[in-house]
Parts: sequence; C-alpha cells; structure tokens
Amino acid sequence: MRSFVYQGLPSRVVFGAGALAQLPQAIQAMGAQRALVLCTPEQRASAERVSHLLGERAAGIFDRAVMHVPIETAREARELARQLGADCAVAIGGGSTTGLGKAIALDSGLPILAIPTTYAGSEMTPIYGITEAGLKKTGKDLKVLPRSVIYDPELTLSLPVGLSVTSGINAIAHAAEGLYSVEGNPVIDLMAEEGIAAIGRALPRIVADAKDIEARGDALYGAWLCGIVLGSVGMALHHKLCHTLGGSFNLPHAETHTVVLPHALAYNAAAAPQAMRRIARALGRDDGQAAQAVFDLAKANGAPVALRDIGMKAEDLDKACEIALQNQYPNPRPLEAGAIRALLQAAWEGARPS
Repeated sequence: MRSFVYQGLPSRVVFGAGALAQLPQAIQAMGAQRALVLCTPEQRASAERVSHLLGERAAGIFDRAVMHVPIETAREARELARQLGADCAVAIGGGSTTGLGKAIALDSGLPILAIPTTYAGSEMTPIYGITEAGLKKTGKDLKVLPRSVIYDPELTLSLPVGLSVTSGINAIAHAAEGLYSVEGNPVIDLMAEEGIAAIGRALPRIVADAKDIEARGDALYGAWLCGIVLGSVGMALHHKLCHTLGGSFNLPHAETHTVVLPHALAYNAAAAPQAMRRIARALGRDDGQAAQAVFDLAKANGAPVALRDIGMKAEDLDKACEIALQNQYPNPRPLEAGAIRALLQAAWEGARPS
C-alpha cells in the first residue's frame, strides 16, 4: 500500500431532484440573514426564482457574471454586496458564477452557497481564478470553498445538449488529472473513476433525450465526485494549458477542456499507464487508451474537437506554448517545449490522438 495524505474538505451537500426547495433552510443553517444572488445575464430568471424562495433573506441580484472572472467584475460585485449589507452570496449557474462568488469570498470572507446548473465542479473546490490584464491567475484558499452546495438535477434539464457534453467532459478532466496527481490517494482514485464512469454513461443518454432526469442525475453526481477530486489534489499539464488558452485568448472554458483533454492525456500516457487504464475502463474501454476514449466520447456526442473551431488562431499557438511553460509544476511527463507545441498543434487541427 502506498503512503498518502487525505484531507476532506468541509462543505455540506444537498442532492436530489427538487432539492432547490431546501434553499431557505440551507441559508439558515449557514447562520446568514441577507444573501446577494449571483448569476450570468442569461440566468436572470433562475436568480429571480432563488430570490423569491429566499423572501426577506434576499438582499438583491447581481447578474453580470462572465467567463474567467475579470477583476473589474469581481470588484463591482463586492461593492454591491457591501452596499446591500449582504452577509452571504448564493451563486446559481456554472463555473463563471461560482467563480464570481469565490472572488467575493476571497476579499470579503462572505460565505458562499452554490447551486450548480452545469457540471463544472468548481463548487466543490477551494480553487479560485481571476483574470487581470489578460492573464488568469489561480490560487487556493479555503475561504472561497462554498459552505453549502445544492445539487438539483431538475435545474440542469434546460442546459443545452452541446454545453451539457462539453461541461461533462470538463468534469472528466478534473478526475483524469486527479488519477495521476502527485497528491493522489486511494480515496481520490475511487471518486475519480466513479465520477468519470457516471458522466461517461450519462452523456449519450442526455444527447438522446435532454429531459432524461435519471441521466441528468448521473451527470450531476459524476460532476460532484469530479469536483471533489479537483479540490483535493493538484492538477497538471491539462489544466495549465486550459487556463492559458482561456485566460489569455478568451476561449470558452468547457469547450477548451473538451478539445485539449485527449491530447494532454496522450502526452502523459506513457508516464502514467495505471491512470490511463482506469480512465479507459471508466469509459467502457479495456484497451487502456484513455486519450482515444475521451476523444471518441466528445466526437460521438457532437462536441468540438479542434481549437480552431472554438476561436483559437494558428498564429497564437507559439505564444500559448510560451505562457504555458513560464512556471514549472508537477506533471507525470517532464514539460518539453517542442512536445507541448506539437500537442497544441494537434489540438488546433482536431486530430484524433494516435
């Protein structure tokens, strides 16, 4: 048995169809009195529903959450929370909204209750990211970990099928890198494989029927497990590349993870064979070809598989490689400029890993 350290993260999870109805009790359990509700412009109606459920505990709504959490938006939301006398924030939506809540918590210490409507997994992590002057800076602080999370599969029924697929593969990326993390342990390995398997089962069923509540529940369950993995152990090359592409070139978050993951797995395959076998097995493959299994899952379910199709310019690939190599970090295979540049080229072209 290998030696390891396991640190559980302190958060309360309420899971199940219709769980949103428990929101007032969840706020009360946090000891909060006035909640600022956070959302993107597109999810204003969901935020208003949350505000109605909270009644007198609703302090107001901030509906300008956007991708990659620009520091200007975070400052604006913090100031509104101060003006309204909010003593907590409720973030309903995907990673952009949860990320905004974390930015508020980082500066003010306001506790966060997250209500995920995608499979991003950010709600289970103490990791934050803020973009300033074209660079996305990430960090880890327990202050930003949501105190409570409500998972209600009914809230994901309206998530577009295409975004459901990319968001699900984004979650798979968290678990996949957790399986070869230097901080990994047997508990995380179990969660990672189960999370990948749940999402791998769910996505084709969601594509076939977007209103399949059982499939939506499986995907959300898998996202929860993958989020725990993301928050518990360090990530590697894949996440560094995606932060670079998202923060510096403004590529869409989930789609970027979907395109890059097969190529990052192929890069690390020979250096982490046991992790690759577990990923492939979770996706119903017994050949150990994790990179190909993830690529095939994405392509078969209509997700983008090329960076050029989601807004990346060929002339920016050299710069992306340069940024990704600026800081060294643990990865199963050493970081090699030529090989990473080739990885980015393959991802730009949408080539199936060989």
